[in-house]
Amino acid sequence: MIAWLVTAFYVAGIVAAIDAIMTVRTAPGAIAWSVSLVSMPILALPAYLVLGRSKFEGALDAYEERKDEIEATMAEFRKSLEPWNVPAGERNADYAAVRKLSHLDMTRGNRAELLINGEATFDSILAGVAQAQDYILFQFYMFHDDGLGRRVQQALIERAKAGVRVYMLYDEIGSGGLPSTYVEELRAAGVEVSAFKPTQGANNRFQLNFRNHRKMVVVDGVTGWVGGHNVGDEYLGLDPDLSPWRDTHVRLDGPVVIQLQVLNLSDWYWATRELPAVNWVPRAAAGSDMWATIVPFAPTHRLETAGLFFVAALNSARQRIWLSAPYFVPDEAVMKALELAALRGVDVRIITTGKADSWPVYLAAFHYIDQLRDLGIQFFAYQPGFLHEKVMLVDSDVATVGTPNFDNRSFRLNFEVTALIADPAFASEMEAMFEEDFAHAVPIDPDSLDKKPFWWHLGVNLSRLAAPVL
Repeated sequence: MIAWLVTAFYVAGIVAAIDAIMTVRTAPGAIAWSVSLVSMPILALPAYLVLGRSKFEGALDAYEERKDEIEATMAEFRKSLEPWNVPAGERNADYAAVRKLSHLDMTRGNRAELLINGEATFDSILAGVAQAQDYILFQFYMFHDDGLGRRVQQALIERAKAGVRVYMLYDEIGSGGLPSTYVEELRAAGVEVSAFKPTQGANNRFQLNFRNHRKMVVVDGVTGWVGGHNVGDEYLGLDPDLSPWRDTHVRLDGPVVIQLQVLNLSDWYWATRELPAVNWVPRAAAGSDMWATIVPFAPTHRLETAGLFFVAALNSARQRIWLSAPYFVPDEAVMKALELAALRGVDVRIITTGKADSWPVYLAAFHYIDQLRDLGIQFFAYQPGFLHEKVMLVDSDVATVGTPNFDNRSFRLNFEVTALIADPAFASEMEAMFEEDFAHAVPIDPDSLDKKPFWWHLGVNLSRLAAPVL
């Protein structure tokens, strides 16, 4: 019996090795997987089933299930935004690549409010939830059953009891500790709740490596929120080990909210195969005409959308790139874009966290910092607490606030989203926020890393080797 089992593992390992040769993204990755699967399949096969794929399957099949209805919805969505789309002639040529990656146009008539840290973010979100009249789309990667989690739960319950349709979506891994009683109380009050369900479909059965890392809220199709926060007390700075927590969200008003809404609905449809009726009539923000668009990233596309977006943004810079990256583990293409920006004379500043919530990711960053030495790139380590925001400022008029980290997981494995805002006034606010963060950070001198002990360097390089699956 044992001999048959071992034989079965070796046969399955050979089959999986052939699959790795045919599908794994890079040649070194294909070699590593195929050799491991053939030589030690008992260990490598389970790992490959969970970690081996970089493309999420099943989205097209889900679309085909209700193709006519989805196409009609998308046609209504696109037609409603036509009057608000910025004409191609008025857009910078650099937006062309972003437009093709996102399949969404730059829109006018928007307002964006920068929300710095947890209190400002959740005060804004919960105030918006309390004003909902028709529906709420409420999606976060992580929900905790703690003080903030219960505030959110009760706010959603109150609106559901008032007759507002409430749809709450969460990621199973991110919200792995969420007790069933938390969800049951929501459902008992009439809130529609679902996990993202990445393992739906025969080909996704073991694919826990794909995660929905988006954090999005839409109220009545009029107001939206997106950014780095999750629903948990630590995001209010209440974790003594990581406090004060530094994070950023943005509130959006205007036609761009309709874009955020369609993305939220696409995630809800994947999870439930339901398409709630929503408002598709854009409403311009009063007294504001910011340009903005939503840029979604997902492992469902042939192209690696997140990595390409960052490369495009970095290559577009002429004067400045200021970047906040709690997990600074860039891939080769992004590294080259940073190097080229520095060589062009662009003011490149990267601020990362000075406190670690994951030591392997924290240590891996120093390998890439060392690789970028002698180019004039300035690195900073934020000191007061854990820095978690995912924001970027390019030149004097382009800013992004979103969910993707600067690492392989966000570039290739996660479902992510960012808001791109092209407005000098908003960029000026972002500049002031960065300046405040720099004032609370210490410079990282790559040359000083040479003085670190051998064991530290070993840890950095071992962490770097593990970076693709961190």
